[in-house]
Parts: sequence; structure tokens; C-alpha cells
Amino acid sequence: MKSATDLKAARIITLLTDFGLRDPYVGQMKGAILGIAPDVRVVDLTHDIAPQDVFEGAYVLKSSYRYFPRGTVHVAVVDPGVGTERKAIALRADGHYFVVPDNGIVSLITVDSPPAEVVELTNRKYFLSEISWTFHGRDIFSPVAAHIAGGVALRELGDALVTIEKLDLPRPRHERECVRGEVIHIDRFGNLITNIRDSDLVMIRTGKCEIRVAKQTIKGIKQSYGAASKKELLALIGSSGLLEVSVNLGDASATLKAGKGTLVEVIPR
Repeated sequence: MKSATDLKAARIITLLTDFGLRDPYVGQMKGAILGIAPDVRVVDLTHDIAPQDVFEGAYVLKSSYRYFPRGTVHVAVVDPGVGTERKAIALRADGHYFVVPDNGIVSLITVDSPPAEVVELTNRKYFLSEISWTFHGRDIFSPVAAHIAGGVALRELGDALVTIEKLDLPRPRHERECVRGEVIHIDRFGNLITNIRDSDLVMIRTGKCEIRVAKQTIKGIKQSYGAASKKELLALIGSSGLLEVSVNLGDASATLKAGKGTLVEVIPR
């Protein structure tokens, strides 16, 4: 049973996709939701995930979901396996609900917050009456999310699952006092967001350090972008608690010709 607080919070559904906004796909998902739960609040988290980039979807979902009330239902559809044997699932983790393809898109969440409940979506009663082979976001995930928001328990949606798919997550390496990580995301400003967490740097940040990336060396970690001079290369801990390499009023990705997977090292000095 959901608590009264969860029932109230679950009137929120977030949408994350790689669909963009040029085509009507996002609008159709919202129509499917509102046809079942017309009073629900639908929040567009983003629809600009790079096409078929499940890891980017996982990163954005992980860095965003906790800012919504507990009980919120999150629909995340980056689904290159649509129409294949990949499962459609719903789960509850960290007090939130996730309705997703079983392709690892919730991996960054479940690695820290193991699911309290996971089901495979098999009860067609909670789908749209006609199901396309290519658009489960509209025909399965959206209506299921609307029913969860209306109070339907996960156990009504299908059979329980013990295991779900997981992404191969890049993790920072601690070698002596050095921390080696990599760029996992580049935002629209060209900031290079790494997999190095603030907590990975506790010992290093007590003293001076250098950040090495793409044959460049940055001295120290600043508190904000504006703490650097215009066009200066800098490192800071960003809003997601991860080390970023940036250029103040510029584009670090273009400046360094760096992309996802670029090595980033933090070395005490």
C-alpha cells in the first residue's frame, strides 16, 4: 500500500526520452497519460538525450529524480531494443517509481538504492488497446505510469522479477593517492562531467591538487565557474556532486577536443 503522502506525490509523472520535440511522439505520450489520469501533473525532464544513448539517459535520470517528491512516477524511454525480447518493467526504489525498458537505464539509481520491488509489465489491462511494435513509450510505459499514479500497485502490473539488466558502469580508480576517472557526460555548455565524485576527492581536496585532461593541467578545484577568468580552463564540483572540467564563458569539450571516455586524473601536489 502507498502512504497518503506517496499517493499525493504520485500525481506527478516525469518524462525523459531521446525523442526530441520536432515530432509528435512526446505529445502522444502525454495524451496517453492524460486519457487515463487527466489530473496528473506531467513534467518534461528532457527529450534531448542523444539518440539510443542509454547511459546518458541513466545519468540524467540519476541526477534528477531525487528533486521530485517521493512517490513520483518517472518514465524514461531510451529504447533501442523496442520490439525485441527486452522486457518492459516497473520498479520502486528510494521511494520513487520508475517505468522503463529493461536495458539498464536505472542502473545508476539501483546501484546505490536497490529496488524494493520490480515487476515485468505483462498485464495488458494497463496498456493501450492497440500496441505498436515501435512505440512502447506511448502504448505501454505511459499508460502504466498513469495507472501507478492513480494508485495501482506494482504487483497488479505483472510478475515479480529478481534481476534486471545493468549497464557496465565506468568507475573511478584509486591508485596510491591519484584518482583516475573519465568523462561520462557533456552538457550543452560543453562542460565535461566526469565519474569522479566529490567523496572520491576527500583526501586530495585537503591539500593542493592538479587535474590532468587531454594533455592539459589544471591547478586546483574552484568553487564556481565565475571564480575563473574569462575563457580560463577550470575544474569544479558541479551540481550533481561530480568533478567537472569547464571553461568559464566557453566550451571545454571544443577547447580540449575531448569527449566521452576521455581520461581525467586528479593528482595531489
